[in-house]
Amino acid sequence: MSISEKKQAWQATVEKSMAKAPERRNSFKTSSDNELERCYAPQFDYPGYEEHLGFPGQFPFTRGVQPTMYRGRFWTMRQYAGFGNAAESNERYKYLLSAGQTGLSIAFDLPTQMGYDSDASMSRGEVGKVGVAIDSLADMEVLFDGIPLDKVSTSMTINSTASILLAMYIAVAEKQGVTADKISGTIQNDILKEYMARGTYIYPPKESMRIITDIFAYCKDNVPKWNTISISGYHIREAGSSAVQEVAFTLADGIAYVEAAVKAGLDVDEFAPRLAFFFNAHNNLLEEVAKFRAARRMWSRIMRERFKAKDPRSQMLRFHTQTAGCTLTAQQPDNNIMRVTLQALAAVLGGTQSLHTNSRDEALALPTEESVRIALRTQQVIAYESGVADSIDPLAGSFLVESLTDQIEQQAMAYIEKIDSLGGAVEAISRGFQQKEIQDSAYAYQRAIEKDETIIVGVNKFTVEEGAPQGLLKVTDEVEVKQKQALTAMKGQRDGAQVEKTLKALEAAAKGTENLMPYILDAVKSYATLGEIANVMRGVFGVHRETVVL
Repeated sequence: MSISEKKQAWQATVEKSMAKAPERRNSFKTSSDNELERCYAPQFDYPGYEEHLGFPGQFPFTRGVQPTMYRGRFWTMRQYAGFGNAAESNERYKYLLSAGQTGLSIAFDLPTQMGYDSDASMSRGEVGKVGVAIDSLADMEVLFDGIPLDKVSTSMTINSTASILLAMYIAVAEKQGVTADKISGTIQNDILKEYMARGTYIYPPKESMRIITDIFAYCKDNVPKWNTISISGYHIREAGSSAVQEVAFTLADGIAYVEAAVKAGLDVDEFAPRLAFFFNAHNNLLEEVAKFRAARRMWSRIMRERFKAKDPRSQMLRFHTQTAGCTLTAQQPDNNIMRVTLQALAAVLGGTQSLHTNSRDEALALPTEESVRIALRTQQVIAYESGVADSIDPLAGSFLVESLTDQIEQQAMAYIEKIDSLGGAVEAISRGFQQKEIQDSAYAYQRAIEKDETIIVGVNKFTVEEGAPQGLLKVTDEVEVKQKQALTAMKGQRDGAQVEKTLKALEAAAKGTENLMPYILDAVKSYATLGEIANVMRGVFGVHRETVVL
């Protein structure tokens, strides 16, 4: 069968998809009134086309995971936001939704990420600084006040305490009259990259993996629309990895999670369709596009060949993208608008399912409303004005892009084979393999900047004299004072005996083998605090100590 005949056969998949969700317009044309096809394919013999590229919505998904991609609907536009207390963040979310954002993305402060309440000694000076402070269900109720959780998809960047925050979200939805099977969103819940790149871990790897697989099993039965993990390459790249390392280490982590879930007794096709990924987008536009395409192709083959997944949804790599925070500069911060535009364009050309665009002032402070609006408008201009979303995978067939896609796949697979030889991702992390590779890559990049081999506009070339930045958003220490006061008041109003009962039940479950999620949910509903719940599990599981790599 020729490629043109295969394309005609693919149209049946398209028609089936369009019966459920029509395309945005009846026809897509350029400014010169030239009609754009849904998906372009070679008009000549292209050896290996079906094996390596295929068509959107079909294995190996190189060209996208949906048959119509953005012609059906645009990617979800999420702006990662959260600061201060729940009331302040709630105002920001409502502002973003009114400005056209189509999904929420929640940033939590460091104490929340690390399992400490705002009144803990470890939290001093960090409450509400890099995200919103959440101590209990009471804060979560304020955070989503007036936001209908059956109408909004919410992504929560949370890892060690993901089970607790998900339980709080479920409880808030129930208070709104929305059952758990109606809510949709994502928890990051990716602990392995914390050990190698970010550091917001609490428990040792074995116990952390138990919590993660408990979430998989619980959501399969109770929260079916929820993406139970967002396997993250973003922070690996932020720590200094190359594009190849980002793909390799992320997919190796994904393999480890699938293996853990299967070992826990789950069928791969029961949970794999709800796995999601989270990647970084950097400035080298063509490499980034190739990276996304290679990652999709690699994951489809890993799931089909290694794990024998039969459901096509289990073979799809669906991913969120965030533009690269580490590329933003404090010098000439308006230059960051151009950087973010390039990165966002790469994510769209690479077929992302959702996107966050960083703000120009994030190298200096939390973004202002004006900066957030510019970042959101960047996505909207790409979507509605650039035309790149009117045809699927528009860079396919480029000799350069296809060559880069193949090279990234080959180099990333070599890394995965090395990790397999070390005993898998968890064992390789314990030996410090990924950490050292990332550190070496980050060092080489920094040396290239220092030697002017890599140019950063406004930093080591095209510099100007600049005054002190003005109009930055600052979170004051008053936030911490008020958060502690609210926490004390909440503890005085709750049923202490019920809190103690639910925490004791959680402790007993943690010492055994039962799924922890129902017990965490009961504790949350009793208004046990995040720190109290985390401390119960610290007492049973212990805490992880970092592997030092020289």
